[in-house]
Amino acid sequence: MSQAIPRPVRTVPRPALLTFLGGVGTVTGSKFLIEGDRSRMLIDCGLFQGFADLRRRNWKKFAREPRDIHAVVVTHAHLDHCGYLPRLVRQGFRGPILMSADSARLAAIVLRDSARLQMESARNANEHGWSKHHPAEPLYDEADVEKTLTYFDPLPVGSETEIEAGTRLTLHRAGHILGAVWTHLTLEDGHSLAVSGDLGRPGHPLLLPPEPFSGADVLLMESTYGDRDHDQEGGRSDFASVIERTVSRGGTVVIPAFAIDRTEVVLHELARLRSNGVLPGSVPVFVDSPMALAALDVYRDALRCRSPELRPEILDQGPNALSPEPFLAARTVQESIAINRSPGPCVIVSSAGMATGGRVLHHLSRLLPDPRNSVVIVGFAAAGTRARDLVDGARALKMFGEYVPVRAEVADVPHFSAHADAGQILDWLRDAPPPHTTYLVHGEEASSEALRARIDHELGWTVVVPRSGEAVLIR
Repeated sequence: MSQAIPRPVRTVPRPALLTFLGGVGTVTGSKFLIEGDRSRMLIDCGLFQGFADLRRRNWKKFAREPRDIHAVVVTHAHLDHCGYLPRLVRQGFRGPILMSADSARLAAIVLRDSARLQMESARNANEHGWSKHHPAEPLYDEADVEKTLTYFDPLPVGSETEIEAGTRLTLHRAGHILGAVWTHLTLEDGHSLAVSGDLGRPGHPLLLPPEPFSGADVLLMESTYGDRDHDQEGGRSDFASVIERTVSRGGTVVIPAFAIDRTEVVLHELARLRSNGVLPGSVPVFVDSPMALAALDVYRDALRCRSPELRPEILDQGPNALSPEPFLAARTVQESIAINRSPGPCVIVSSAGMATGGRVLHHLSRLLPDPRNSVVIVGFAAAGTRARDLVDGARALKMFGEYVPVRAEVADVPHFSAHADAGQILDWLRDAPPPHTTYLVHGEEASSEALRARIDHELGWTVVVPRSGEAVLIR
């Protein structure tokens, strides 16, 4: 009788597998799955937004059993990076959700607002018959969000943390929004992965620049503005001009702005225009977004605590840096409606930034038909969103089940974006040792391909634009 030969015990972990579940070919839905011998984790867990076929992906069964995922790392609190978390929890995820402390505060605001809007949208669809689903349901609700928040586990920025046996994580300041980080993971087999998240631009008016990239075996690099460079001073001049023109003709300026960071940057710029007389003291500035006002409180707390993320000159200005008086907050529905009765010109800053939902839609439906008014798009407008339709010259927008004519002036001022442009991305990469492979994510196809060609030409790195659902080894 022959004796069975024992199998050799494998002591060296297998290379980890990286799967691109979102944020590929689009600037939304960022989700990157890393699977090793003993750990399975997600980097970012964002919602798909924009075109209907993208939004439908939010409803599909998740690519892995959520209860088998050990941890989620969130780079920052924008919806396209954290907005799927409550859906993941609803499906069974029970691990820690790791991020910076400021991201945890801001993500709680974002997710609560997202649940409220989805519940409101489903309710309206059921009342008015807008949906082909009977009944229409939200992707998740407020109870899912509150459960999700119990799994938040804030980590200090700059310190290494072992999140699973043999897997170590370090968060580095990314300069995109308050709390935003780029991440460095050392995996079980010793290989390393860096994920840029959304990289901030060095000229951000409030935040310090991103911490330098220090190298990794594999890098996931965002490419939102991979095909262009910002004209910061030209953008500020364009913004001032449209404000001045609109006020002079007695119109109202509506600015769809992301509730987190973009609202703060816009308020900072409006405060500057107020101080130099471009924006008269008789023209009130309204912030009509409970979510944006809650986020503004987080930024003001950061000012009071002299956060190391903020620029020294902003710390020296204190609360005045974000307060273009007279500055009026519309927190309730009644206060939002009252803006309609404001006599004379005014400026309305309201979310959502891509005009996909929220109170800004009510202002757009009222103001777009009047040529005295203007709409200022102050950041990236993803394909399939109303903001992008406006930038592309749409003559009518569909809102609340009907088309509204666009006769107001539309100004595209993308240089307010908190994303690094192509040149700034190259500068961030230039002094680091080249990764084995760099994957370009979080960008539309043209932007990613343009950045791929530029990195290849200027740095000579191996750069790939992955396909959605593609899996690769981390070596």
